[in-house]
Amino acid sequence: MVNLTSTNLDSVMTPPRLADISQAQRERLSHIDFRLRFLGTIGRNDLVKRFGIKEAAATRDIALYRELASQNLSFDTRAKRYRQTEAFTPLFKYPPQQALTALAHGFGDDFVTPHKPHIPCEVPTQLNTPHLDILAMLSRAIHQKKVVEMDYRSLSSGLTTRQIVPFVLVDNGLRWHVRGFDRMRSRFGDFVINRISNPRIVEASPIEEHELKDNDIQWNRIVGLEIVPHPRLGHPETIEQEYDMVDGKLRVNIRAAIVGYVLRHWNVDCTKDHSLEGPEYHLWLKNRQALYDVENLVIAPGYTVDEEEE
Repeated sequence: MVNLTSTNLDSVMTPPRLADISQAQRERLSHIDFRLRFLGTIGRNDLVKRFGIKEAAATRDIALYRELASQNLSFDTRAKRYRQTEAFTPLFKYPPQQALTALAHGFGDDFVTPHKPHIPCEVPTQLNTPHLDILAMLSRAIHQKKVVEMDYRSLSSGLTTRQIVPFVLVDNGLRWHVRGFDRMRSRFGDFVINRISNPRIVEASPIEEHELKDNDIQWNRIVGLEIVPHPRLGHPETIEQEYDMVDGKLRVNIRAAIVGYVLRHWNVDCTKDHSLEGPEYHLWLKNRQALYDVENLVIAPGYTVDEEEE
């Protein structure tokens, strides 16, 4: 669940008066705006159920929204609900990922009120999700800038006890990692959260300068990728539209530390001669030279280092 209403509220294109409204009421106004935009209707009961307010307060919220954006809604006397008009212009901005999550899982971050999808949505089944107690320990360590000692299982080393200095959680599209400095290997790395057990914060362990995020070269380096429809496709314009490409190209900037994950997740053919075959390969990396010195390319589809690139 996500809280759309508390995100980007200060960067929206709204009348100056909105800045003087309380945060709680702005969240309710955002809820009205979201429902009108994505569901087409809003009623007092929607606010009463979502926020636990009285009908009179819900009426005032809708009235205030009408003052701010009267062109956005009209009252349907038969249904006794407000509906979106053709002149609708959103008051608030919603990041696409948050909007999709809200539609699929419901609003809110209170974890008390039951939240249901607003429309039928089917999301991919996740084979594993982080254990909350372990996730909570890691998130506290990141927030408080603490060292974590943990038992960790890897495919190469088996079970080991390590100390890490974590600084970020990463969703690579398949599973969640925590990234940080690994004291056992004296380098930065990614650790699959569900391979961690018995994590504990080491209060008395000072963090050295070289263990801080600012010294993680792979994390701080930004790689510009130029992705195009796979040359073997008969109708590349289909892919151009799907990925909103400009001039037949999709340009994205990705941290070097996660480039390999992204290329694998999108099934981007990384061969020099776009030679990978299969219905899953709709994209080809045109500027593979941008991957020079990126470390986690072993998982990038088809990527190998040519002699002239070494």
